[in-house]
Amino acid sequence: MPGGKDSGHMKRTGRSAGSAGDVAYRVGLGFDSHRYIAGRPLVLGGVKIPFLLGLDGHSDADALIHAVMDAVLGAAGRGNIGERFPDDDPAYEGADSASLLRAVWDELAADGYRVINLDCVVVAEKPRLNDHVAAMRRRLGEILGVSPARVNVKPKTAEGLGSYGRGEGLAATAVVLLAAPMDSRAE
Repeated sequence: MPGGKDSGHMKRTGRSAGSAGDVAYRVGLGFDSHRYIAGRPLVLGGVKIPFLLGLDGHSDADALIHAVMDAVLGAAGRGNIGERFPDDDPAYEGADSASLLRAVWDELAADGYRVINLDCVVVAEKPRLNDHVAAMRRRLGEILGVSPARVNVKPKTAEGLGSYGRGEGLAATAVVLLAAPMDSRAE
């Protein structure tokens, strides 16, 4: 019977089946966009994508990781990427966004946060990204300490509409569901 004593489904008490304590669930939403420029590699989800153009930004401009970082920070009530890693701070010029996400996630994991799932959309007219989705899912899962099965990346086009549709840049969104023990900083 769904929701039964041994089903493993979420119980109405706020406890997950088999857990030792109450769990707080938090949802976070992240967004980022960057314009294309020549002379830089294109990095998305921590993966180098073969393309003639890269993304313009202070760090490596990995829009997907930036969206994920804002999502996890938002879910935890810990501000945003701009507060953590200001784009006018020379220390972050050319920074590897995967390393920045790992630093943020290490802090949250130490406070007891766990990723339940991460769902992302990348809007780009080009390059076509379907061949790179598995690598992005693996890389994001590795950084967040979860199986790639808990990470989804959906490439979409803008069907020729607006700046993304004209191929001037790309955008990424991310939604994350986190769990944290009630006695952590998540309360």
